[in-house]
Amino acid sequence: MTRKDHYYNKAKQEGYRSRAAYKLKQLDEEAGLMNRGDTVVDLGAAPGGWLQVAAEAVGSEGTVVGVDLQRIKSIDADNVETIRGDMTAEETKEELRERLGGGATDPDDVASRPVDLVVSDMAPNMTGEYSLDHARSVHLARQAFEVATDLLAPGGDLVVKVFDGPDLAAFREEVERAFQYVRAIHPDASRASSSEVYLVGKGRTIAPVSSGDELPVEITETGREGDGIAVVEGFTVFVAGAEEGDSVTVRVTDVKPRFAFAEVVE
Repeated sequence: MTRKDHYYNKAKQEGYRSRAAYKLKQLDEEAGLMNRGDTVVDLGAAPGGWLQVAAEAVGSEGTVVGVDLQRIKSIDADNVETIRGDMTAEETKEELRERLGGGATDPDDVASRPVDLVVSDMAPNMTGEYSLDHARSVHLARQAFEVATDLLAPGGDLVVKVFDGPDLAAFREEVERAFQYVRAIHPDASRASSSEVYLVGKGRTIAPVSSGDELPVEITETGREGDGIAVVEGFTVFVAGAEEGDSVTVRVTDVKPRFAFAEVVE
């Protein structure tokens, strides 16, 4: 039995709408993407196989919202909603925020970003010309990435499909600037002959500082480990060797989703 037959038949037997459901299952097993109670957004969600997997993973405490230009048949799960629309259109993003409980909140406000995971299994209509199909897949992946950076909470994750090729490295660099780390995964459920890979970005970083930045700060308190604490635009920076009341210039050494580390510049 071929791999295609195996996953096609398995999907039929287990009630999933597409064999692609097993790609998300395997990505979750490999990268630890979904937990109970999470909020997941699926871009390009039709026909709904990934919605089914996500709904099972997050449980009744979680929320899953799928977006697609095509109509998605209703899924028998109370924690799944769907939106028919263009994921890059502002009106679609506004509707998505409302469905997620954010209302008409400011997209630049970190507090209005309740999403734990954004996934996209979108692929372009295939032309058979590899260079063109690759370029179109990167374009779609970049659109999903841009939507994800608008919606993801600090520490949130991203999964996006792209075809391997010369434009992948530059796109991966963009993703790496927005996440703590990025890896490429080719799940077993992908066809062996397929050039598709999934970029998995872990730990969305939303910070007003970057590694290497030098800036003056006021140390306002002392952390549990003895480091000084400064606040930059509401963002916490731990400063080694500084004490409460110090006014110092620091160099940022490491940036995490919710805080950064820095050292005093002598």
